[in-house]
Amino acid sequence: MEQKLFSKDFTLVVVGQIISLFGNATIRFALPLYLLNLTGSSALYGTVTACAFIPAILLSPIGGIVADRVNKRNIMVVLDFFTAAVILAFSLLMGEVNLILLLTVTLMLLYGIAGAYQPSVQASIPALVCQDHFMAANSIINTVSSFASLIGPVLGGVLYSAYGLRPILWVCVACFLVSAVMEVFIEIPFQKRPSDGSIWKMARMDFAESIRFIREEKPVIGKGLLVVCGINLFLSAMIIVALPYLVTEVLDFEAAQANRLYGFAQGALAAGGLAGGIGAGVFADRLAIHRSGNLLIISAACAFPMGASLVLFSSGMINYVVLTVCCFVIMVCSTIFAVQMMSFIQAETPQKFIGKVIAVILTVSMCAQPLGNALYGILFEICREHEYAVVLFSGVASMLIAFSTKNIFKEILSE
Repeated sequence: MEQKLFSKDFTLVVVGQIISLFGNATIRFALPLYLLNLTGSSALYGTVTACAFIPAILLSPIGGIVADRVNKRNIMVVLDFFTAAVILAFSLLMGEVNLILLLTVTLMLLYGIAGAYQPSVQASIPALVCQDHFMAANSIINTVSSFASLIGPVLGGVLYSAYGLRPILWVCVACFLVSAVMEVFIEIPFQKRPSDGSIWKMARMDFAESIRFIREEKPVIGKGLLVVCGINLFLSAMIIVALPYLVTEVLDFEAAQANRLYGFAQGALAAGGLAGGIGAGVFADRLAIHRSGNLLIISAACAFPMGASLVLFSSGMINYVVLTVCCFVIMVCSTIFAVQMMSFIQAETPQKFIGKVIAVILTVSMCAQPLGNALYGILFEICREHEYAVVLFSGVASMLIAFSTKNIFKEILSE
């Protein structure tokens, strides 16, 4: 293994991620916004986005198993080609079938592909860089994801408000095709493991092995996973549903302006992730996992200015600025926390089943997301004209979880 961080293969992974994730961020921005513009219903929006997470939850364990048993480069290539095919099919079927059903199925496929894809990317890092570079490598991958997510929604918002959905679809198809072709040239060290039966039998065995490892050998990972689930349920889901709903349906903006502003707000979220990823890399040596609870406390605290602004100000622009700034800060802190957690897991997990453990963690943590999306979709529908109450509820619940995190990670110091 090369000791330098930016080997040829890791560089190709990074560049491929930039292109692929740009397409991913753009299409995930455009399709739900298109649905919300058509219906204006937060409940339907929350339900559809909740359904979209189900395939990701189901396929993440499969992705982890395959990542440990198949060349990770091949997984990336195949899934990028398949994603291009899904988006192409959607563009051809628009106007021919029920649009809400088509949007739901397409989002489910895209999220399912992402669920199978991410374990391969995360599991490839230990094969491409040495352990001393794990924190820096994860920081780079997170920074790349945030950079692509910064450009994707901003450009998507401009294109969508000016030209509609179809040009965005063609741009995304091109992104995934280019990424897949680049990934063909990546060489990831791989040793084929013997097959233990059907994929479902291997899934059960590997899932059980990963759960045993998390529960018995590294229980602090399991406790950290519960924290992530709680934050996904009460804070992340609120932002996913609240931001588009408040900006496009509640605040006093013209439709085209609202779509552009939502694109900029999504860009601010990504910019926060970018800043957090860069910060995690720059300050890698100073970041300690046992102090990561402070980051979650800051994130949870940001929900209170958002709710207070909705109560105190009638100006749509003031509320928009407060929402955007608070979401930016939340993304900075949560990204640093995610990099710390992933680096800790990679360092503590044996190479032979790191893909499975990461897949289990992604799967379990994602289970909270659809529940949260559906919950907040219904809550915002029920609390029309009192949306601040939903936001403040999110802040209180998230703050309780954040304070419990400080005690959980103190256990690491005593090990």
